[in-house]
Amino acid sequence: MIGFKKKVAALPHSAACLLWAAFTACATVSQTANAQSAVSYPSRPVKIIVPYAPGGATDIIARIVSGKLTESFGQSVVVENRPGASGNLALEAVAKAPADGYTLLVGNVSTNAINENTFADVLHIKPSRDLVGVAKLVEIPHIIAATANFPANSLADLIALAKKEPGKINYASAGLGSYPHLDMEKLQRAAGIKLTHVPYKGGAGQMIPAIISGEAPVAFLNLSSALPQIRGGKMKALATTAPNRLPELPNVATMAEQGFPGIGTNAWQGMFAPAATPKPIIDKLYAGVAAVLLNPEMKERLSKQMLDVTLSPSPAQFQKLVETETRAWGDFLREAKIKIE
Repeated sequence: MIGFKKKVAALPHSAACLLWAAFTACATVSQTANAQSAVSYPSRPVKIIVPYAPGGATDIIARIVSGKLTESFGQSVVVENRPGASGNLALEAVAKAPADGYTLLVGNVSTNAINENTFADVLHIKPSRDLVGVAKLVEIPHIIAATANFPANSLADLIALAKKEPGKINYASAGLGSYPHLDMEKLQRAAGIKLTHVPYKGGAGQMIPAIISGEAPVAFLNLSSALPQIRGGKMKALATTAPNRLPELPNVATMAEQGFPGIGTNAWQGMFAPAATPKPIIDKLYAGVAAVLLNPEMKERLSKQMLDVTLSPSPAQFQKLVETETRAWGDFLREAKIKIE
């Protein structure tokens, strides 16, 4: 913009006036068009892409929000699951979609803060630049989950088993570079143990069967996905990543209580759009999401599923959070010298 003004100033006065008038007229027309498009938005179905298979927390919150937005917008808001490449397929699909508000993403700290660092050499986009935050939706406490008959019942037990048989215990993750992967890397380094990583491209929807079957009997897993399985006797919790013990799991000690403070991610889920999406449409989406999540009945419903509503105060503040966490995860990966090939 500054460069354009300088070039205009260098022209003869009459030509400069005409060019500047044309520019400002175009800008006014563009702003007016954006405002008008927001008023009529959405005039056709909206698609929300989820980077994992059905069944996990990201899919759950996306479907709850999409159902309520369908009611309030009067247009279908549908969820499309597009797992693969640790969420990168979905990231790239949304970043390259038309910036008109009709293709959105519900992602999380893995896809939208970590992947930019771990997959910098293979991603064809830069998530913090090519996607824009609409709203932070929920946060979810995590646990170290294990299959019900796993011989360890605490973190100390797990560490003792791993030291006895290095590399023989498999652990599941939502993919290379996901926070369940990196959190377990942190634990292994801190505890001096070696486990074998088994990534699942479908997220919790594929991790849970692997844990239950014993194929990969241990994992950092969000409690929203794990709690029904724990209550059903198919899984158990060895530790929680929350600051304090959880009412749902009063007998399960925290990571800090078991000697490993600061390890484990209480992950957020958020909605994103292509970066060039007009602000009036972003604001309309934010208002729609806020109306859903701040409804007292909805907050209570989500709380029962271990989905803690943490709506960002604005799209801009959510975008700032994403950029801050992207830098922080990049610092950790460089310090730990972890590189995903």
